[in-house]
Amino acid sequence: MTGKKIAASQQVAKNKKSLEHAAKKPAEQVRKPVEHGKKLAQQTRKAPEQVRKPVEQTKKPAEPVKPVKKAPETAKKPEQASKPAEAHEAGKKTPEAAAKKPNQRQGFKTNEFIVYPSHGVGQIVGIEEQEVAGYKLELFVISFAKDKMTLRVPTTKVAAVGMRKLSEPAVVKRALETLKGRARIKRTMWSRRAQEYEAKINSGDIVAIAEVVRDLFRSESQPEQSYSERQLYEAALDRLAREIAAVERITETEAIKQIEAALAKGPRRGAAKPAEASEADEETLVEEAEAA
Repeated sequence: MTGKKIAASQQVAKNKKSLEHAAKKPAEQVRKPVEHGKKLAQQTRKAPEQVRKPVEQTKKPAEPVKPVKKAPETAKKPEQASKPAEAHEAGKKTPEAAAKKPNQRQGFKTNEFIVYPSHGVGQIVGIEEQEVAGYKLELFVISFAKDKMTLRVPTTKVAAVGMRKLSEPAVVKRALETLKGRARIKRTMWSRRAQEYEAKINSGDIVAIAEVVRDLFRSESQPEQSYSERQLYEAALDRLAREIAAVERITETEAIKQIEAALAKGPRRGAAKPAEASEADEETLVEEAEAA
C-alpha cells in the first residue's frame, strides 16, 4: 500500500506541475494580445495622420472650386454689360426724341416770321433751353438777318414784350389805305411829336407805323426834312416795308415801291404853305440847337 501511496503522491505532483505550466501559458498568451493591442493602438494613432493627409489633399482641389462661389458676381456682369447696351439704345433713341420734341410754343413755331415791337420783323430759328440762376428757361431764338442780330426771348414773356405774328393781308391792305390819307400834324413842339412817332414805331402796330410814314413823308415839291424827321421817317418806312414784304412774300424793294405808290395817291402832296413850313422848320432847328 505504501507503494500505491507513493505513486499517487507522484501523480499529484505531476498534476500540480502541469497545472502550473498550464497557468503560465495563458498568462503569456494574454500578454501577446496585449502587446498586439498596443501595436494596433500605435497604428491607429498613425492612421489619423494618414487620414489627415488625404483630407488635406482633398482640400487642395477645392481651391479651384472658389470661382463657383463668385458665380453670382459673374452673373451680375452681364447686367453691367447690358447698361452700355441700354445706353447705346438710348443714344439711338435720342434723335427720335429730338424729333418728337415740340417745335411750337405759345402759338409760335420754328422758321416762322414774327414781329418784335422794338426790332421789327424777325424769324424764329429755334427753341432752346438754358439754365439761369438754377432755373431752366425755354427761349425763342429770333434772328434779324438785316440787322445781323440774334435775340433770345423767354417763351413765357411773349405777351409781355408784345411779340406777335405777321399781320393778316386785310390789315396790310388797311395800312396801305392809311398811307393814302391826309397827313395829320399836331400843333405841338417837335420833341413831343417825335416821342409820339417813336412810340408808334416801337408799338409793332402796322397801321400806327403807316401813320408815321404818312405824316413824315415829304414829296419832291415840299421842303426837305430835318435830320431827326428823316431818321424817324426812314425807321418807320423800313419797319413797314419789311412786314409787307414778309406777308406778301416779295422783296423789300418791291414793298417800298408799293408804299411810295400809295403815298403818291394822297390828297395833299404839293407844296406846303410857307407859314406852316417855316414854323415847322424853326421848331426843329430850335430844338436841335437846345439838344446840342
